[in-house]
Amino acid sequence: MLASQVSTWLDRRRIHFGWIVVSVVFLTMLVSSAALGMPGALLRPLSVEFHWSTDQISSALAVRFVLYGLMGPFAAVLIDRFGVKRIVCAALVLIGAGMLMATRISALWHLVALWGVMLGVGSGMTALVLGTVVSTRWFDKRRGLVVGLLTASSATGQLIFLPLEAWLIQSYGWRTAVYPVFVACIAVAGLAFVFLRDRPEDLGIEAYGASPASGSTAATPAPARRLTMMEPFRVLRQASSNRNFWLLFGTFFVCGLSTNGLIQTHFISLCGDFGLAPVPAASVLAMMGAFDFVGTITSGYLSDRFDNRKLLFWYYGLRGLSLFWLPHSNFTLYGLSLFAMFYGLDWVATVPPTVKLVSSSFGKENAGMVFGWVFAGHQLGAAVAAYGAGLSRTFLLTYSPALYAAGAACLVAAGIVFAIRRTGRTPAPTVAAAAATS
Repeated sequence: MLASQVSTWLDRRRIHFGWIVVSVVFLTMLVSSAALGMPGALLRPLSVEFHWSTDQISSALAVRFVLYGLMGPFAAVLIDRFGVKRIVCAALVLIGAGMLMATRISALWHLVALWGVMLGVGSGMTALVLGTVVSTRWFDKRRGLVVGLLTASSATGQLIFLPLEAWLIQSYGWRTAVYPVFVACIAVAGLAFVFLRDRPEDLGIEAYGASPASGSTAATPAPARRLTMMEPFRVLRQASSNRNFWLLFGTFFVCGLSTNGLIQTHFISLCGDFGLAPVPAASVLAMMGAFDFVGTITSGYLSDRFDNRKLLFWYYGLRGLSLFWLPHSNFTLYGLSLFAMFYGLDWVATVPPTVKLVSSSFGKENAGMVFGWVFAGHQLGAAVAAYGAGLSRTFLLTYSPALYAAGAACLVAAGIVFAIRRTGRTPAPTVAAAAATS
């Protein structure tokens, strides 16, 4: 097998095969993020061609956020049942097929089925739980770095693809812009089929940084607990009795409300209302992605050293103020660059401290699935904003009420994070092991 040969070749050079696995998963999450972000660049072209209102198109895009979030708690079960390679390949083929078939749409329900259901389910199978499983199975050390890199891949996907997509839409039409994402999905699926393996033991090696004392050896893999489809519901029932769960769920709902659903989906259309062409608007989003890549990794570093509630206070507070300021930026290069910097630095920076608080509140065993449910709240918030902002644009002819509402919600979230009880002074590892023990 090629993977075994590559593992042996790398081992001779003291490079662990786990970094190859991480690279493929990074590309998987990058392409998935690019597919999720692309429909935001197509609001105007679809509206012009099919005469659909913004809220009609947004309803289809909201479906993908809901399914993307609700798939999170069950992704660990699917990976446990079918393996990492099969799930990643199936997800990428599903995403790629949904993108490609959308070039033949002629009715709104086609958009809902392809970019709502297929894209939502496919991307949900490659969400943060995949990163959790891979980092825990393949790494005994450097897990925090691995999780930070995989989380930041969503920013990189936006950074690479959006300006290209906007240029293709402007120059050749929106259908042409779909093809690079489709090709990327199929190419990464091929890499996943060749290189991904469930565990280091499949190649006869140990996890990165494993020692005999840790019990992670190639000869004696750790026993796995078989998960069932009822496990996420059991974890939800237990977590829902804890006040911290609802506070974390609510604040992460606001996180999704003020990021994916609002800015990622509607920013290019918003800029168009102020006379800014799609390519420079997409470039501003790419700039946000660059700042977010730095901000997310930095946030992971800070979350190990400071009170995570204080970090969330600053993240939500600064995000809320930036959203209040955006309608008054005049959409100049200077104004949008300033917004991209402050807003971009904490786009996904809320993830590491939220994961830390989930881990400290619910323990390592259940924190993975608990975070999956908290992440579902994030995507429900994104769905509300995607549809709500579309309604605002359709009936009020402006996005400003949606921006002000999201900004106010962020300030509320910044205030209530201090109601989260601190249940331990030593945070658990960055990502929980519940999903990864499968």
